[in-house]
Amino acid sequence: MAEGGQSPTDTKIEFEPYCKPSCEMGDKNEFGVTDTLGAEEEKKLVRKIDMRLMPLLIVSYGLQYLDKTSLAYSAILGLRKDLNLVGQQFSWASSIFYIGYLVASYPISLGFVKFPLGKYLSILMFIWGIVLTLHAVAPNFASLMVLRTLLGAFESAISPGFSLITGMWYTPHEHVSRHSFWFAGNASASIIGAMIAYGILKYEGSLAKWKTLFLIFGLISIAWSIVMFFYLPDSPAKAKFLTTSEREFASLRPKKFQKTTQTRKWDFVQFIEAMKDVKTWWFFFFSFVICVPNGGTTSFSTIIIKSFGYDEFQTILMGLPASAFQLTTVILAAVGTSFIRKSRLVALVLIYLMAIGGILMIKLLPEPEKLARLAGFWLIMAVAPAFPLMLSLSSSNIAGFTKKSTVMAMIFLGYCAGNLAGPQFFIATEAPGYHTAYTTILVCFVITIALVVALRLYLAWENGRRDTEQGVHIDPEEKRYVDLNADGTLLQVDETDLQNRSFRYIL
Repeated sequence: MAEGGQSPTDTKIEFEPYCKPSCEMGDKNEFGVTDTLGAEEEKKLVRKIDMRLMPLLIVSYGLQYLDKTSLAYSAILGLRKDLNLVGQQFSWASSIFYIGYLVASYPISLGFVKFPLGKYLSILMFIWGIVLTLHAVAPNFASLMVLRTLLGAFESAISPGFSLITGMWYTPHEHVSRHSFWFAGNASASIIGAMIAYGILKYEGSLAKWKTLFLIFGLISIAWSIVMFFYLPDSPAKAKFLTTSEREFASLRPKKFQKTTQTRKWDFVQFIEAMKDVKTWWFFFFSFVICVPNGGTTSFSTIIIKSFGYDEFQTILMGLPASAFQLTTVILAAVGTSFIRKSRLVALVLIYLMAIGGILMIKLLPEPEKLARLAGFWLIMAVAPAFPLMLSLSSSNIAGFTKKSTVMAMIFLGYCAGNLAGPQFFIATEAPGYHTAYTTILVCFVITIALVVALRLYLAWENGRRDTEQGVHIDPEEKRYVDLNADGTLLQVDETDLQNRSFRYIL
Protein backbone atom coordinates (compact mmCIF):
# COMPACT_ATOMS: atom_id res chain seq x y z
CA MET A 1 0.00 0.00 0.00
CA ALA A 2 1.14 3.54 -0.69
CA GLU A 3 1.42 6.09 2.08
CA GLY A 4 -1.94 7.53 3.08
CA GLY A 5 -3.70 4.18 2.49
CA GLN A 6 -3.93 4.41 -1.29
CA SER A 7 -2.77 1.41 -3.29
CA PRO A 8 -0.40 2.36 -6.10
CA THR A 9 -2.39 0.11 -8.42
CA ASP A 10 -5.63 2.04 -7.84
CA THR A 11 -4.72 4.42 -10.65
CA LYS A 12 -5.33 3.18 -14.18
CA ILE A 13 -2.13 3.46 -16.20
CA GLU A 14 -1.63 3.06 -19.94
CA PHE A 15 1.41 0.83 -20.44
CA GLU A 16 3.59 0.20 -23.46
CA PRO A 17 2.20 -2.82 -25.34
CA TYR A 18 4.34 -5.88 -24.78
CA CYS A 19 4.28 -9.41 -26.18
CA LYS A 20 5.43 -12.33 -24.02
CA PRO A 21 7.85 -14.84 -25.57
CA SER A 22 4.97 -17.26 -26.09
CA CYS A 23 3.43 -14.83 -28.59
CA GLU A 24 5.97 -15.91 -31.17
CA MET A 25 5.74 -19.56 -32.20
CA GLY A 26 9.07 -21.28 -32.17
CA ASP A 27 10.92 -18.55 -30.27
CA LYS A 28 13.71 -20.16 -28.25
CA ASN A 29 15.47 -18.71 -25.24
CA GLU A 30 18.94 -17.96 -26.59
CA PHE A 31 20.43 -17.95 -23.08
CA GLY A 32 20.13 -21.69 -22.71
CA VAL A 33 17.78 -21.52 -19.69
CA THR A 34 14.02 -21.50 -19.47
CA ASP A 35 13.00 -18.61 -17.28
CA THR A 36 16.02 -17.28 -15.39
CA LEU A 37 18.69 -14.81 -16.51
CA GLY A 38 21.96 -15.94 -14.87
CA ALA A 39 25.16 -13.97 -14.33
CA GLU A 40 26.92 -14.89 -17.57
CA GLU A 41 23.78 -14.50 -19.66
CA GLU A 42 23.15 -11.10 -18.11
CA LYS A 43 26.68 -9.96 -18.97
CA LYS A 44 26.12 -10.93 -22.60
CA LEU A 45 22.79 -9.09 -22.70
CA VAL A 46 24.22 -5.92 -21.09
CA ARG A 47 27.15 -6.00 -23.51
CA LYS A 48 24.71 -6.22 -26.44
CA ILE A 49 22.72 -3.26 -25.08
CA ASP A 50 25.91 -1.24 -24.50
CA MET A 51 27.13 -1.83 -28.05
CA ARG A 52 23.90 -0.39 -29.45
CA LEU A 53 23.05 2.40 -27.01
CA MET A 54 26.35 3.85 -25.80
CA PRO A 55 27.81 4.90 -29.19
CA LEU A 56 24.54 6.67 -30.05
CA LEU A 57 24.37 8.47 -26.70
CA ILE A 58 28.07 9.39 -26.56
CA VAL A 59 28.13 10.94 -30.04
CA SER A 60 24.81 12.73 -29.53
CA TYR A 61 25.83 14.18 -26.19
CA GLY A 62 29.15 15.29 -27.62
CA LEU A 63 27.39 17.07 -30.48
CA GLN A 64 25.02 18.93 -28.16
CA TYR A 65 28.04 20.08 -26.15
CA LEU A 66 29.78 21.30 -29.30
CA ASP A 67 26.62 23.09 -30.42
CA LYS A 68 26.11 24.69 -27.02
CA THR A 69 29.73 25.81 -26.63
CA SER A 70 30.19 26.91 -30.24
CA LEU A 71 29.67 30.46 -28.99
CA ALA A 72 32.87 30.22 -26.93
CA TYR A 73 34.90 29.23 -30.01
CA SER A 74 33.21 31.89 -32.13
CA ALA A 75 34.35 34.52 -29.62
CA ILE A 76 37.94 34.17 -30.81
CA LEU A 77 36.95 33.65 -34.44
CA GLY A 78 35.62 37.18 -34.93
CA LEU A 79 31.94 36.98 -33.91
CA ARG A 80 32.15 39.73 -31.28
CA LYS A 81 33.76 42.13 -33.73
CA ASP A 82 31.52 41.33 -36.72
CA LEU A 83 28.26 41.63 -34.71
CA ASN A 84 29.53 44.65 -32.75
CA LEU A 85 29.00 43.02 -29.35
CA VAL A 86 29.92 45.42 -26.56
CA GLY A 87 29.75 45.46 -22.75
CA GLN A 88 27.74 42.52 -21.37
CA GLN A 89 26.20 41.60 -24.72
CA PHE A 90 28.38 38.51 -25.16
CA SER A 91 27.47 37.42 -21.62
CA TRP A 92 23.79 37.81 -22.47
CA ALA A 93 24.22 35.88 -25.72
CA SER A 94 25.51 33.04 -23.55
CA SER A 95 22.87 33.38 -20.83
CA ILE A 96 19.89 33.62 -23.18
CA PHE A 97 20.52 30.02 -24.26
CA TYR A 98 19.50 28.94 -20.76
CA ILE A 99 16.39 31.12 -20.73
CA GLY A 100 15.16 29.12 -23.72
CA TYR A 101 16.23 25.95 -21.92
CA LEU A 102 14.40 27.04 -18.77
CA VAL A 103 11.14 27.93 -20.51
CA ALA A 104 11.12 24.67 -22.49
CA SER A 105 12.08 22.29 -19.64
CA TYR A 106 8.56 21.57 -18.37
CA PRO A 107 6.85 21.22 -21.79
CA ILE A 108 9.74 19.00 -22.89
CA SER A 109 9.26 16.76 -19.83
CA LEU A 110 5.61 16.24 -20.81
CA GLY A 111 6.81 15.00 -24.18
CA PHE A 112 8.85 12.26 -22.48
CA VAL A 113 5.57 10.74 -21.31
CA LYS A 114 3.41 11.50 -24.35
CA PHE A 115 5.69 10.49 -27.24
CA PRO A 116 8.03 7.60 -28.19
CA LEU A 117 11.26 8.63 -26.47
CA GLY A 118 13.83 7.73 -29.13
CA LYS A 119 11.91 9.36 -32.01
CA TYR A 120 11.09 12.40 -29.88
CA LEU A 121 14.73 13.09 -29.03
CA SER A 122 15.84 12.55 -32.64
CA ILE A 123 13.35 15.05 -34.03
CA LEU A 124 14.34 17.69 -31.47
CA MET A 125 17.99 17.14 -32.38
CA PHE A 126 17.17 17.66 -36.07
CA ILE A 127 15.49 20.98 -35.28
CA TRP A 128 18.33 22.27 -33.10
CA GLY A 129 20.80 21.37 -35.88
CA ILE A 130 18.83 23.63 -38.23
CA VAL A 131 18.79 26.43 -35.64
CA LEU A 132 22.56 26.18 -35.12
CA THR A 133 23.18 26.30 -38.87
CA LEU A 134 21.14 29.51 -39.04
CA HIS A 135 23.60 31.14 -36.60
CA ALA A 136 25.84 31.59 -39.65
CA VAL A 137 23.45 34.18 -41.11
CA ALA A 138 22.86 36.16 -37.90
CA PRO A 139 23.41 39.84 -38.84
CA ASN A 140 23.32 41.44 -35.38
CA PHE A 141 22.99 41.00 -31.62
CA ALA A 142 19.18 40.77 -31.67
CA SER A 143 19.07 37.92 -34.21
CA LEU A 144 21.83 36.09 -32.32
CA MET A 145 19.76 36.32 -29.13
CA VAL A 146 16.70 34.82 -30.85
CA LEU A 147 18.70 31.92 -32.28
CA ARG A 148 20.45 31.20 -28.98
CA THR A 149 17.05 31.12 -27.22
CA LEU A 150 15.66 28.62 -29.73
CA LEU A 151 18.81 26.50 -29.52
CA GLY A 152 18.45 26.30 -25.74
CA ALA A 153 14.78 25.33 -26.02
CA PHE A 154 15.37 22.40 -28.39
CA GLU A 155 18.54 21.17 -26.67
CA SER A 156 16.75 21.06 -23.31
CA ALA A 157 15.58 17.47 -23.98
CA ILE A 158 18.94 15.78 -24.39
CA SER A 159 20.29 15.42 -20.83
CA PRO A 160 17.02 14.52 -19.04
CA GLY A 161 16.05 12.30 -21.96
CA PHE A 162 19.32 10.38 -21.87
CA SER A 163 19.06 10.03 -18.09
CA LEU A 164 15.58 8.51 -18.50
CA ILE A 165 16.94 6.14 -21.14
CA THR A 166 19.71 5.07 -18.75
CA GLY A 167 17.15 4.39 -16.02
CA MET A 168 14.99 2.33 -18.40
CA TRP A 169 17.83 0.09 -19.57
CA TYR A 170 20.22 -0.25 -16.62
CA THR A 171 20.19 -1.20 -12.93
CA PRO A 172 21.15 1.34 -10.20
CA HIS A 173 24.62 -0.21 -9.88
CA GLU A 174 25.18 0.48 -13.60
CA HIS A 175 23.77 4.01 -13.61
CA VAL A 176 26.89 5.94 -12.68
CA SER A 177 29.12 4.21 -15.24
CA ARG A 178 26.58 4.58 -18.07
CA HIS A 179 25.80 8.20 -17.23
CA SER A 180 29.55 8.84 -17.21
CA PHE A 181 30.09 7.04 -20.51
CA TRP A 182 27.68 9.19 -22.49
CA PHE A 183 28.63 12.31 -20.55
CA ALA A 184 32.26 11.67 -21.58
CA GLY A 185 31.09 12.73 -25.03
CA ASN A 186 31.42 16.30 -23.71
CA ALA A 187 35.16 16.09 -23.12
CA SER A 188 35.77 14.08 -26.29
CA ALA A 189 33.79 16.56 -28.37
CA SER A 190 35.58 19.46 -26.72
CA ILE A 191 38.91 18.09 -27.94
CA ILE A 192 37.53 17.61 -31.46
CA GLY A 193 35.89 21.05 -31.40
CA ALA A 194 39.12 22.73 -30.34
CA MET A 195 40.97 21.06 -33.21
CA ILE A 196 38.28 22.15 -35.69
CA ALA A 197 38.43 25.72 -34.35
CA TYR A 198 42.22 25.67 -34.61
CA GLY A 199 41.96 24.59 -38.24
CA ILE A 200 39.39 27.30 -38.98
CA LEU A 201 41.78 29.92 -37.54
CA LYS A 202 44.07 29.15 -40.48
CA TYR A 203 41.19 29.39 -42.98
CA GLU A 204 41.52 32.36 -45.35
CA GLY A 205 38.35 32.05 -47.46
CA SER A 206 35.69 34.68 -48.06
CA LEU A 207 33.22 33.28 -45.51
CA ALA A 208 33.76 34.57 -41.97
CA LYS A 209 35.54 32.06 -39.72
CA TRP A 210 32.82 32.03 -37.07
CA LYS A 211 30.17 31.42 -39.73
CA THR A 212 32.13 28.45 -41.03
CA LEU A 213 32.20 27.02 -37.51
CA PHE A 214 28.42 27.23 -37.09
CA LEU A 215 27.81 25.67 -40.51
CA ILE A 216 30.07 22.71 -39.79
CA PHE A 217 28.65 21.99 -36.33
CA GLY A 218 25.03 22.50 -37.42
CA LEU A 219 25.16 20.26 -40.49
CA ILE A 220 26.87 17.47 -38.54
CA SER A 221 24.06 17.58 -35.95
CA ILE A 222 21.38 17.41 -38.65
CA ALA A 223 23.01 14.37 -40.27
CA TRP A 224 23.45 12.57 -36.94
CA SER A 225 19.82 13.18 -35.91
CA ILE A 226 18.72 11.12 -38.91
CA VAL A 227 20.89 8.22 -37.74
CA MET A 228 19.39 8.56 -34.25
CA PHE A 229 15.83 8.44 -35.61
CA PHE A 230 16.33 5.00 -37.12
CA TYR A 231 18.64 3.41 -34.54
CA LEU A 232 17.72 4.74 -31.06
CA PRO A 233 14.96 2.49 -29.60
CA ASP A 234 12.07 4.06 -27.70
CA SER A 235 12.22 1.50 -24.87
CA PRO A 236 13.51 -2.05 -24.15
CA ALA A 237 10.10 -3.42 -25.17
CA LYS A 238 10.46 -1.79 -28.63
CA ALA A 239 14.14 -2.65 -29.25
CA LYS A 240 14.33 -4.39 -32.64
CA PHE A 241 17.98 -5.35 -32.12
CA LEU A 242 16.89 -7.70 -29.30
CA THR A 243 14.92 -10.93 -29.60
CA THR A 244 11.52 -11.20 -27.92
CA SER A 245 12.87 -12.96 -24.83
CA GLU A 246 15.83 -10.56 -24.61
CA ARG A 247 13.41 -7.63 -24.64
CA GLU A 248 11.54 -9.02 -21.65
CA PHE A 249 14.73 -9.67 -19.67
CA ALA A 250 16.00 -6.16 -20.58
CA SER A 251 12.71 -4.62 -19.41
CA LEU A 252 12.68 -6.54 -16.12
CA ARG A 253 16.31 -6.02 -15.04
CA PRO A 254 15.84 -2.40 -13.81
CA LYS A 255 12.42 -3.26 -12.33
CA LYS A 256 14.02 -5.65 -9.86
CA PHE A 257 15.20 -2.46 -8.10
CA GLN A 258 12.70 0.19 -9.21
CA LYS A 259 9.09 -0.64 -10.08
CA THR A 260 9.06 2.01 -12.78
CA THR A 261 7.32 1.49 -16.13
CA GLN A 262 7.22 3.91 -19.05
CA THR A 263 3.63 5.04 -19.49
CA ARG A 264 1.73 7.29 -21.91
CA LYS A 265 -0.27 8.95 -19.13
CA TRP A 266 0.86 11.76 -16.82
CA ASP A 267 0.26 10.62 -13.21
CA PHE A 268 -0.83 13.68 -11.20
CA VAL A 269 -0.41 11.82 -7.87
CA GLN A 270 3.23 11.11 -8.67
CA PHE A 271 3.72 14.73 -9.75
CA ILE A 272 2.41 16.03 -6.40
CA GLU A 273 4.58 13.54 -4.53
CA ALA A 274 7.63 14.80 -6.42
CA MET A 275 6.84 18.39 -5.45
CA LYS A 276 6.56 17.40 -1.77
CA ASP A 277 9.70 15.23 -1.70
CA VAL A 278 12.71 16.93 -0.08
CA LYS A 279 15.02 15.07 -2.51
CA THR A 280 13.42 16.86 -5.46
CA TRP A 281 14.36 20.23 -4.03
CA TRP A 282 17.84 19.02 -3.08
CA PHE A 283 18.46 18.05 -6.71
CA PHE A 284 17.12 21.42 -7.85
CA PHE A 285 19.37 23.47 -5.55
CA PHE A 286 22.39 21.24 -6.11
CA SER A 287 22.00 21.55 -9.86
CA PHE A 288 21.73 25.34 -9.57
CA VAL A 289 24.81 25.70 -7.36
CA ILE A 290 27.09 23.52 -9.50
CA CYS A 291 25.92 25.20 -12.72
CA VAL A 292 26.69 28.78 -11.71
CA PRO A 293 30.44 28.08 -12.10
CA ASN A 294 29.79 25.88 -15.14
CA GLY A 295 27.84 28.58 -16.96
CA GLY A 296 30.65 31.08 -16.65
CA THR A 297 33.66 28.88 -17.24
CA THR A 298 32.10 27.11 -20.24
CA SER A 299 31.06 30.27 -22.07
CA PHE A 300 34.19 32.21 -21.13
CA SER A 301 36.69 29.33 -21.35
CA THR A 302 38.59 30.73 -24.34
CA ILE A 303 38.39 34.28 -22.96
CA ILE A 304 39.71 33.14 -19.55
CA ILE A 305 42.65 31.29 -21.08
CA LYS A 306 43.44 34.22 -23.34
CA SER A 307 43.35 36.54 -20.30
CA PHE A 308 46.32 34.63 -18.84
CA GLY A 309 48.46 36.03 -21.67
CA TYR A 310 48.05 33.65 -24.64
CA ASP A 311 47.28 34.49 -28.28
CA GLU A 312 44.38 32.97 -30.26
CA PHE A 313 46.29 29.89 -31.45
CA GLN A 314 47.79 29.21 -28.01
CA THR A 315 44.38 29.72 -26.39
CA ILE A 316 42.82 26.87 -28.36
CA LEU A 317 45.80 24.57 -27.82
CA MET A 318 45.90 25.30 -24.07
CA GLY A 319 42.25 24.27 -23.84
CA LEU A 320 43.05 20.75 -25.03
CA PRO A 321 44.68 19.60 -21.75
CA ALA A 322 41.62 20.84 -19.86
CA SER A 323 39.38 18.63 -22.02
CA ALA A 324 41.75 15.67 -21.62
CA PHE A 325 41.77 16.20 -17.86
CA GLN A 326 37.97 16.33 -17.87
CA LEU A 327 37.78 13.05 -19.75
CA THR A 328 40.26 11.43 -17.34
CA THR A 329 38.37 12.51 -14.22
CA VAL A 330 35.01 11.36 -15.65
CA ILE A 331 36.48 7.90 -16.36
CA LEU A 332 38.18 7.69 -12.95
CA ALA A 333 34.99 8.71 -11.14
CA ALA A 334 32.93 6.17 -13.12
CA VAL A 335 35.36 3.32 -12.44
CA GLY A 336 35.91 4.24 -8.79
CA THR A 337 32.25 4.57 -7.88
CA SER A 338 31.40 1.36 -9.77
CA PHE A 339 33.84 -0.71 -7.73
CA ILE A 340 33.73 1.08 -4.35
CA ARG A 341 30.41 0.75 -2.54
CA LYS A 342 28.61 3.80 -1.18
CA SER A 343 31.11 6.12 -2.85
CA ARG A 344 29.14 8.42 -5.17
CA LEU A 345 28.65 11.22 -2.65
CA VAL A 346 32.18 10.80 -1.28
CA ALA A 347 33.50 11.19 -4.84
CA LEU A 348 31.58 14.46 -5.20
CA VAL A 349 33.25 15.88 -2.07
CA LEU A 350 36.72 14.92 -3.34
CA ILE A 351 36.03 16.45 -6.76
CA TYR A 352 35.02 19.80 -5.27
CA LEU A 353 37.93 19.89 -2.84
CA MET A 354 40.19 19.60 -5.90
CA ALA A 355 38.24 22.35 -7.65
CA ILE A 356 38.60 24.66 -4.64
CA GLY A 357 42.37 24.23 -4.93
CA GLY A 358 42.12 25.25 -8.59
CA ILE A 359 40.14 28.44 -7.99
CA LEU A 360 42.51 29.47 -5.19
CA MET A 361 45.44 29.09 -7.61
CA ILE A 362 43.79 31.50 -10.05
CA LYS A 363 42.78 34.01 -7.36
CA LEU A 364 45.96 34.03 -5.29
CA LEU A 365 48.83 33.45 -7.71
CA PRO A 366 50.35 36.58 -9.36
CA GLU A 367 49.52 37.27 -13.01
CA PRO A 368 53.03 36.43 -14.33
CA GLU A 369 52.51 32.82 -13.15
CA LYS A 370 50.31 32.17 -16.16
CA LEU A 371 51.08 28.45 -16.50
CA ALA A 372 50.26 27.77 -12.83
CA ARG A 373 47.06 29.79 -13.12
CA LEU A 374 46.19 27.83 -16.27
CA ALA A 375 46.67 24.60 -14.28
CA GLY A 376 44.20 26.00 -11.74
CA PHE A 377 41.69 26.49 -14.55
CA TRP A 378 42.17 22.86 -15.61
CA LEU A 379 41.38 21.77 -12.04
CA ILE A 380 38.16 23.81 -12.10
CA MET A 381 37.10 22.21 -15.37
CA ALA A 382 37.75 18.79 -13.82
CA VAL A 383 34.48 19.04 -11.87
CA ALA A 384 32.90 17.49 -14.98
CA PRO A 385 32.14 14.15 -13.23
CA ALA A 386 29.80 15.99 -10.81
CA PHE A 387 27.02 16.24 -13.38
CA PRO A 388 26.81 12.54 -14.37
CA LEU A 389 27.16 11.61 -10.69
CA MET A 390 24.19 13.84 -9.87
CA LEU A 391 22.14 12.37 -12.73
CA SER A 392 23.02 8.83 -11.62
CA LEU A 393 21.94 9.64 -8.06
CA SER A 394 18.62 10.94 -9.34
CA SER A 395 18.08 7.99 -11.68
CA SER A 396 18.94 5.51 -8.90
CA ASN A 397 17.06 7.19 -6.05
CA ILE A 398 13.83 8.39 -7.72
CA ALA A 399 11.23 5.86 -8.90
CA GLY A 400 7.92 6.19 -10.74
CA PHE A 401 7.99 7.31 -14.39
CA THR A 402 6.07 10.57 -13.93
CA LYS A 403 7.93 11.36 -10.71
CA LYS A 404 11.28 10.62 -12.36
CA SER A 405 10.37 12.86 -15.32
CA THR A 406 9.30 15.63 -12.94
CA VAL A 407 12.51 15.47 -10.91
CA MET A 408 14.52 15.55 -14.13
CA ALA A 409 12.63 18.69 -15.13
CA MET A 410 13.44 20.25 -11.75
CA ILE A 411 17.12 19.35 -12.12
CA PHE A 412 17.23 21.10 -15.43
CA LEU A 413 15.35 24.12 -14.15
CA GLY A 414 18.21 24.46 -11.65
CA TYR A 415 20.68 23.74 -14.44
CA CYS A 416 19.22 26.55 -16.53
CA ALA A 417 19.04 29.05 -13.69
CA GLY A 418 22.67 28.36 -12.71
CA ASN A 419 24.02 28.53 -16.24
CA LEU A 420 21.96 31.66 -16.85
CA ALA A 421 23.42 33.40 -13.80
CA GLY A 422 27.00 32.19 -14.22
CA PRO A 423 28.14 34.35 -17.17
CA GLN A 424 26.76 37.50 -15.52
CA PHE A 425 29.43 37.29 -12.80
CA PHE A 426 32.08 37.76 -15.51
CA ILE A 427 31.84 41.54 -15.55
CA ALA A 428 33.44 43.13 -18.62
CA THR A 429 34.97 46.02 -16.65
CA GLU A 430 36.84 43.53 -14.40
CA ALA A 431 38.65 41.82 -17.31
CA PRO A 432 41.10 40.14 -17.23
CA GLY A 433 40.97 39.59 -13.43
CA TYR A 434 37.23 38.77 -13.12
CA HIS A 435 37.43 38.96 -9.31
CA THR A 436 33.65 38.78 -8.78
CA ALA A 437 33.36 35.66 -10.94
CA TYR A 438 36.18 33.78 -9.21
CA THR A 439 34.89 34.63 -5.73
CA THR A 440 31.39 33.46 -6.70
CA ILE A 441 32.78 30.18 -8.04
CA LEU A 442 34.67 29.58 -4.78
CA VAL A 443 31.53 30.18 -2.69
CA CYS A 444 29.52 27.79 -4.90
CA PHE A 445 32.10 25.03 -4.46
CA VAL A 446 31.94 25.35 -0.67
CA ILE A 447 28.12 25.27 -0.68
CA THR A 448 28.21 22.20 -2.92
CA ILE A 449 30.24 20.21 -0.40
CA ALA A 450 27.79 21.13 2.38
CA LEU A 451 24.83 19.98 0.25
CA VAL A 452 26.49 16.65 -0.53
CA VAL A 453 27.21 15.92 3.13
CA ALA A 454 23.59 16.77 4.05
CA LEU A 455 22.15 14.42 1.40
CA ARG A 456 24.35 11.53 2.46
CA LEU A 457 23.25 11.87 6.07
CA TYR A 458 19.58 12.07 5.03
CA LEU A 459 19.65 9.03 2.69
CA ALA A 460 21.55 6.90 5.23
CA TRP A 461 18.96 7.86 7.89
CA GLU A 462 16.05 7.01 5.58
CA ASN A 463 17.54 3.62 4.67
CA GLY A 464 18.02 2.82 8.36
CA ARG A 465 14.45 3.90 9.15
CA ARG A 466 13.02 1.60 6.46
CA ASP A 467 15.19 -1.31 7.62
CA THR A 468 13.84 -0.85 11.16
CA GLU A 469 10.27 -0.47 9.92
CA GLN A 470 10.40 -3.73 7.94
CA GLY A 471 12.72 -5.63 10.26
CA VAL A 472 15.09 -6.53 7.42
CA HIS A 473 18.25 -5.02 5.94
CA ILE A 474 18.00 -4.49 2.17
CA ASP A 475 21.15 -3.72 0.20
CA PRO A 476 20.40 -1.33 -2.71
CA GLU A 477 23.62 -2.37 -4.49
CA GLU A 478 23.19 -6.15 -4.35
CA LYS A 479 22.94 -8.33 -7.45
CA ARG A 480 19.38 -9.37 -8.33
CA TYR A 481 18.66 -11.85 -11.11
CA VAL A 482 15.53 -11.93 -13.24
CA ASP A 483 13.10 -14.86 -13.10
CA LEU A 484 10.28 -14.55 -15.66
CA ASN A 485 7.81 -16.55 -13.57
CA ALA A 486 8.40 -14.57 -10.37
CA ASP A 487 9.05 -11.13 -11.88
CA GLY A 488 6.76 -10.97 -14.90
CA THR A 489 4.12 -8.97 -13.01
CA LEU A 490 6.64 -6.13 -12.53
CA LEU A 491 5.98 -5.15 -16.16
CA GLN A 492 2.56 -3.87 -15.00
CA VAL A 493 3.74 -1.83 -11.98
CA ASP A 494 4.70 1.84 -11.72
CA GLU A 495 5.49 2.78 -8.10
CA THR A 496 7.47 5.67 -6.67
CA ASP A 497 10.31 5.29 -4.17
CA LEU A 498 7.94 6.44 -1.39
CA GLN A 499 5.17 4.02 -2.35
CA ASN A 500 7.57 1.07 -2.55
CA ARG A 501 8.68 0.66 1.06
CA SER A 502 11.25 -1.98 0.03
CA PHE A 503 13.10 0.68 -1.94
CA ARG A 504 16.55 1.62 -0.61
CA TYR A 505 18.64 4.63 -1.60
CA ILE A 506 22.07 4.54 -3.26
CA LEU A 507 24.81 6.49 -1.46
